[in-house]
Amino acid sequence: MTGIDPFRTRDAVPDFDRYVAQYVARSAVTRATLRSQRDIPYGDARSEQLDLFFPAAPSGPAPVHLFIHGGYWRAWAKEDFSFIADTVTTAGAIAAIMDYDLMPAVRMATIVHQVRRAAQWLAAHAPGFGGDPTHLTISGHSAGAHLCCFLLNPPVVPIQAALLVSGVYDLKPLQSSFLQPEIGLTDDEVARYSPLHAAHAVGTPTTILVGEHETVPFHDQAAALARHLRTAPVTILPDANHLSAVLDLGTPTTQAAGVLTRMIEGTGIPI
Repeated sequence: MTGIDPFRTRDAVPDFDRYVAQYVARSAVTRATLRSQRDIPYGDARSEQLDLFFPAAPSGPAPVHLFIHGGYWRAWAKEDFSFIADTVTTAGAIAAIMDYDLMPAVRMATIVHQVRRAAQWLAAHAPGFGGDPTHLTISGHSAGAHLCCFLLNPPVVPIQAALLVSGVYDLKPLQSSFLQPEIGLTDDEVARYSPLHAAHAVGTPTTILVGEHETVPFHDQAAALARHLRTAPVTILPDANHLSAVLDLGTPTTQAAGVLTRMIEGTGIPI
């Protein structure tokens, strides 16, 4: 490859390390502030755990929101994204932030199955932790947005709405990116796990966000997925880059958080 790799976030975001430090610092504050249950197993593997964060004063069974983190399927963990719960709990919902195994130690099929198991666990166990199993929404960032698509194709449990932020929806270009030597995507994985080339069930309201300052492939793939799903046009987050977009999701006063809040509340998502 020549020039800047448009999928290499560190090249496109000069303050990469500062943003990552903010993830860690803000997540630590969230864990110290919100009532939570942590490291709850949703499966048998060591990594198959999730954290639950609870609103301050729920009135009856609360909506449940599952967030799936990014990191190109080979980095980060649920503890890096606890701060997403700030927006979710402010909206009156229970935040579930999940872990999954990372590539290349496992293949994409394993991760997809883990995401499905987590959603099934939440739907089955929601009444036991004060949640409403009929009001489950999902969101994901980057690789997490990609993984959210496999809760819609086909639906494993009823999902009320989905929010996809800065996702990768066609894996083929990644085989020519910096990432290929790290995770070794196979042709079969590209064919089976590219949401742009999969059939999706109709009926789950899905909103797609992308930061204004993200690289061209993220904009192009977001627009292509919106057409593929026949959903609303992509919402562009002004002045946001690939890393700041997810920080905004966890900051209740931002546009991204407003979209997430309205999705959880079921009051519609402005474009």
